[in-house]
Amino acid sequence: MCNVQRRAKEQQRQHHARKRRDAGTRNVAPVLADPDDPLLPDASVDRFVIVDTWHHIEDQPKYLGLLRRMLKPGGQVVHIDFQKRELPVGPPPGMKVAREDLVKQMEGSGFALLAEHTFLPYQYFLVFTLR
Repeated sequence: MCNVQRRAKEQQRQHHARKRRDAGTRNVAPVLADPDDPLLPDASVDRFVIVDTWHHIEDQPKYLGLLRRMLKPGGQVVHIDFQKRELPVGPPPGMKVAREDLVKQMEGSGFALLAEHTFLPYQYFLVFTLR
């Protein structure tokens, strides 16, 4: 990633940190992570929330292994992503991950589907936990 993009991301993180501080939120801490590593300690995360970005992760099996290690017991991974079909919003279908493929991938990496929410018109909303 070039320095301009890193700087823009850092400025965005600082903006969100100020908003949380001003709102009195104390239980959320942003981390400017690497694209292939969340850079968090083992057993330190209650919930990962991954929104519309899973297709950008190059080595997804490796990343899932990192998430498994970083989750606290009973922790969750929430995936919200665009349905793999032509939609008026989101990336083209070729970039999208089908719901069924994601479930299979997560289950193959030791996760179990805990819940599914269907209120979003263009996205699936899946909650996984460790088996």
